[in-house]
Amino acid sequence: MNGFEIRYGPEVDAARRSGAPIVALESTIISHGLPRPDNLRIAREIEDTVRAQGAVPATIGMVDGELIVGLDDAQLTRLATSDDVVKLSVRDLAIAAATGANGATTVASTSAVAAAAGIEVFATGGLGGVHRLASESFDESADLVTLARTPICVVSAGVKSILDVGATLERLETLGVGVVGYRTRKFPGFYLSDSGFPLDWSVDSPEQVARAIHARRGHRASQSALVVANPLPLSEQLDPALHDQVLTEALHEMKLHGVSGKGVTPFLLAYFHEHTLGASLDVNIRIILRNSELAAQIAVAAGK
Repeated sequence: MNGFEIRYGPEVDAARRSGAPIVALESTIISHGLPRPDNLRIAREIEDTVRAQGAVPATIGMVDGELIVGLDDAQLTRLATSDDVVKLSVRDLAIAAATGANGATTVASTSAVAAAAGIEVFATGGLGGVHRLASESFDESADLVTLARTPICVVSAGVKSILDVGATLERLETLGVGVVGYRTRKFPGFYLSDSGFPLDWSVDSPEQVARAIHARRGHRASQSALVVANPLPLSEQLDPALHDQVLTEALHEMKLHGVSGKGVTPFLLAYFHEHTLGASLDVNIRIILRNSELAAQIAVAAGK
């Protein structure tokens, strides 16, 4: 990110000058992950959740080619309601800026931009990862390699259960990305509280995560991300039987329609939304709100 110009919103600029805790937030969930018109309301609710815990929200996005850390409400509204908003991974930022694009940042680009801005904590829903049948398609999210070289703490509900969770965890290990469960030793699967894969590490409080962040600051050998896997309570997860049924059907339909590449995740998520009668969307919203709350608590603890 060296040499890439970033503009700070007024709230974030004031927080940077005063040393207040800041939590980075992605904008792809607003533009592409949640349906209109609820997406704008939820985007505001996410930010308010961060503020309620004593931190400052920094939603990151691009407006008319300008990369902004801390979108104001008008800019947030524009990304939530415009039809010309493109998804921006790290590789897209320079060309999008040069062409004056409106863009929403993914997990990868949000992480990179936040780290360049000196923000240590980022809240998202679920990480990208290794796709099913990746041995044939080589389809792997840019999130993974970006996290391998970006010193940021990412609070998520694991990785989306539509991915190859086991392969994703193997890749994270190979890439040197730390993964710790929040009050669990079971890696969550986004919609599901338990993906079926165990974790080596667990923490019980935001203060413990903050201590890990402090420890990393002084060690150049440890400059990859720390993923804090924050599962939903069992009572709030998507019904596992319904999840498995819909996932099987969705994978069949995806193959039948020849969906591949960037179209896979949007197709599967839309299929879940339709065939769970909106239940998966409700779970998605609970996930991002809970993760934003925990991320803010971690940012506050890390600033002490």
